[in-house]
Amino acid sequence: MASLSLPLSTILIFIVCTLTLTAHSVPFVVLHGIGDKCSSKGVATFTELLSNWSGSQGYCVEIGDGGWDSWTMPLLEQTAIACEKVKSISELSEGYNLVGLSQGTMIGRGVIEWCDGAPPVKNFISLAGIHAGIASCPLCGSEWYCILVDYLIELEVYSDFVQKHLAPSGYVKIPTDISSYLKGCKFLPKLNNEINATRNSTYKERFASLQTLVLIMFEQDTVLVPKETSWFGYYPDGAFDPILPAQETLLYTEDWIGLKILDEAGKVKFINVSGGHLEISTSDMKTYIVPYLEDETSRQMVITETSPFNWLSSIWHFFLELVGFSEDQPLLRMVH
Repeated sequence: MASLSLPLSTILIFIVCTLTLTAHSVPFVVLHGIGDKCSSKGVATFTELLSNWSGSQGYCVEIGDGGWDSWTMPLLEQTAIACEKVKSISELSEGYNLVGLSQGTMIGRGVIEWCDGAPPVKNFISLAGIHAGIASCPLCGSEWYCILVDYLIELEVYSDFVQKHLAPSGYVKIPTDISSYLKGCKFLPKLNNEINATRNSTYKERFASLQTLVLIMFEQDTVLVPKETSWFGYYPDGAFDPILPAQETLLYTEDWIGLKILDEAGKVKFINVSGGHLEISTSDMKTYIVPYLEDETSRQMVITETSPFNWLSSIWHFFLELVGFSEDQPLLRMVH
């Protein structure tokens, strides 16, 4: 029996066409956490792996110089910069998926809710998000600029000076001082549509338009207090106990931002993974992030058992094993 033999030119054309189809999948943007930068090994590898596994082009959007500005630039200003950057990336013009890391989730939500004229965000994947606030500022560590950060933390957190010079002060929510929080905090009350007199229905409409909201909480997270803030859970006003699940908070029951709409439509994924703050393994990335970055049509057309995409993917995994990158090695660790 004669065997079927394809000329090399035909094989090359097939590979090019396959890769072209893959390139048409929805791109994604990564917004890193506090004290980090797009060029750091962890964030760069994280973005690259997600791009390779999903077949989607990934972009890490940097704000200022990364580390220093992430601590000291007001979050409203950081969000405005991110807004202009996503609008300037032509590849995002028809829509994109968004991956936020810790403080980056707050900037990401700001882009979704406030960024006029921006392309639509389809899926929003939040890792260690600070959605309901935190009851204390995260510790900075031993970097030289942490001397200034620690000094600012010791000052009144809701003062104009601290709000203008310490980014995390924009999402500190002291449950026993709600009146000062609503009056002085410049970022989170606006983001969560908490102030009745200034509540904006456009923020709610934009957030509720998401196709999927993926909320990843880290079981051993000691940076976020409480860690349940990653699921929009928080303390009741006036007390540090108990921790209310999202569905029992006023933000949800009165649906200030559309979270209830998304949840009742089955569009919110509450995911709990093992690990400390941002200590996500590659296996968890594949399970809980990659599916929301893949374009379903392209994936069905392209990824088959014999496709060149799988062939290239196999080479990539072989390379990772060759350099000693284990399947469950945490990529992102606490940034201090």
